[in-house]
Amino acid sequence: MMDLLATAGETLSGVTGYIYPNEYELHWSILIVVYPYLTGLVAGAFILASLERVFKVKALQPVYRLSLLGALAFLIVAPLPLLAHLGRPERALEMFLTPHTSSAMAMFGFVYAWYLMVVLLLEIWFDYRHDFVVWSNSSRGWRKIVYKILTLGATDISPKALAWDEKIGRVITIIGIPSAFLLHGYVGFIFGSVKANPWWSSVLMPIVFLFSAIVSGIAIILLLYLLMSLLRGRQIDMSCLNKLGEFLLYAMIVDFSLELLDFVHRLYESEESINILSQMISSRLFISLIVTQIIIGSAVPLVGLAVARFARMQDEMRRLLYFICAVLVQIGIFSTRWNVVIGGQLFSKSLRGLTIYKLELFGIEGLLVASTMLIMPFVILYVLSRVMPVWMGAKPRGV
Repeated sequence: MMDLLATAGETLSGVTGYIYPNEYELHWSILIVVYPYLTGLVAGAFILASLERVFKVKALQPVYRLSLLGALAFLIVAPLPLLAHLGRPERALEMFLTPHTSSAMAMFGFVYAWYLMVVLLLEIWFDYRHDFVVWSNSSRGWRKIVYKILTLGATDISPKALAWDEKIGRVITIIGIPSAFLLHGYVGFIFGSVKANPWWSSVLMPIVFLFSAIVSGIAIILLLYLLMSLLRGRQIDMSCLNKLGEFLLYAMIVDFSLELLDFVHRLYESEESINILSQMISSRLFISLIVTQIIIGSAVPLVGLAVARFARMQDEMRRLLYFICAVLVQIGIFSTRWNVVIGGQLFSKSLRGLTIYKLELFGIEGLLVASTMLIMPFVILYVLSRVMPVWMGAKPRGV
């Protein structure tokens, strides 16, 4: 028997392109790609809001409320890809009923509940409380009832009460910054802690996820600011737009440097997996990694943002360049999530063969469901903006 196993082992050692039969089907699909992408937008948008609230970057004041409501809209949808992937979404309640503290995935429910209920909703409420009181007094019909409920009975809008609101809101924002890091950093932690997978097992994975989240969050707020200003006929504050572009440029430089450092570190280690990873990059992931993520989603926006921010040009051209760069950044970040989640499942455990991922159009794990979940946050943001305007000093319609 031992001789037979030894012979089989020697035979397999010379086989290339081998993959186990149970590895043809990938366990994590596009829904698991959408999930970290959405949580990254949440973390990045909130951190952008904290720059104005905590670090007093006054140029970003026009997008402060947009960042908060955008983070809330993305956060509401963020767990839906996981619930859909479970097949039995009601089982998600088990993480609250029977906490399993040693499981990073199980603890996500508590991180999510903390961030949504304690951090984000409280900060939005303290920021809008004065407006809720004013709108409840000036509106009629169902709007009056809604705003009365949203005041939660706190109708004092004296200067002392508003100063207290500002202090509490700032404290919540300070608490929210590490909470945002924890919300998205744990996703990178989960991938980075899978030691059996050489594509994921990297100490830099949580940090790369964090900075890519900041990049995607700033880029999506820049996009929303441009589009909403254009659709509502509002004048764009160029100092705010330039500051957004500047922070996006700096965040991209750090993120790209970290990804390059991770790549160089893998090459320097040159473990036994380097051959199969090289084959995967040059074949299965060439378009999504080299072309889409690195060239289209990183290199081109970096150059474009530097030109838009520091070169002399007309404001119309500058706005157009910012818009194009922000779109390319979103494409690049989504490609990053795709390459991590899907790419880590394309090679066999024998490190000798590659499989493929076939994206379906229909079905719970299909493109239509994933696209719906990507669109839902923008619909929610539209509804939220009808009740709570994102522009400082603006009033809801009918008030």
